[in-house]
Amino acid sequence: MDMEPILWGVSLLLAMAVGVLSFYLWRFRRQVNHISEQLEFLETEDSNFLLTSVCAVGKTPEMINHINHVLEQLRQEQRRLRRTNKSYRESITGISHDIRTPLTSVKGYVQILHKTELTQEKRTEYTRIVERRLEELSNMLNQLFEYARIEAGELVLNMEKVNAGNLFTEIISMFYEDFLKKGCEPEIEIVPKALFIQADRHAFSRILENLIKNALVHGKGKYHFCLHSKEGMAVLLASNETDSIEESDLERIFERFYTTDLSRSRRTTGLGLAIAKELTEQMGGTIRAYFEREYFTVEVCLPLIMMERS
Repeated sequence: MDMEPILWGVSLLLAMAVGVLSFYLWRFRRQVNHISEQLEFLETEDSNFLLTSVCAVGKTPEMINHINHVLEQLRQEQRRLRRTNKSYRESITGISHDIRTPLTSVKGYVQILHKTELTQEKRTEYTRIVERRLEELSNMLNQLFEYARIEAGELVLNMEKVNAGNLFTEIISMFYEDFLKKGCEPEIEIVPKALFIQADRHAFSRILENLIKNALVHGKGKYHFCLHSKEGMAVLLASNETDSIEESDLERIFERFYTTDLSRSRRTTGLGLAIAKELTEQMGGTIRAYFEREYFTVEVCLPLIMMERS
């Protein structure tokens, strides 16, 4: 049997196979080089550019899609970090101003108090102003330290059975004089039935205090506080008329350090509602803010303890 035709046929097949493999390898190298050049460009340039394919070889298109997906995620995270950093810088600037303002005021009044020609009436007046400024400063620093502890996970909640109605009444009564000074008596509505929740007493008190302080800072009248139950939840509502909060603020109202331009002039850290949100969620509840008939309302819901029937 003549083997020469067979050998020629095998050689031809091998040559064709080598040619196909060489072409495939050339395309693969071209694709890899193209991807490498694009990655080098992305490494040195801040660009929204995504990888492209010069020629589809094997699973390289799927690899490019995966890389592009990761790039998009990284860019979204970078944008989020830029926004966060910008917000932090603005917040630090604002808080620095807020702290410096009462300190400057205190320094000025203390210098005035050193003057011996002051009447006793004026001395008493300036002393009270200094006390108020120091109290404002103390409240700001306390909120900063409290939020820092919450964010660092250092705040340990002591969950216990709490009579929400009793604590609600107790906290509201502490601020009654503040509302009267604003010339407006708050409307208070509490369901007659005792509402028991599983909560940290200090945390729940802080939530109530922050909602009331927020109303005092931002409200201009028609204060309404309500505690009732709905679908197994204790529902706390704090509503008021306001001239410093708008619909556009609702999306960011619970962000740390967020304040409106007007509220910044009222010396607030922007942490009150952020702390209320963190504490509410840590106790298994929900919090939201909304406008209803031109009234700004914050709603806090916490799970009720279902009492066994005798």
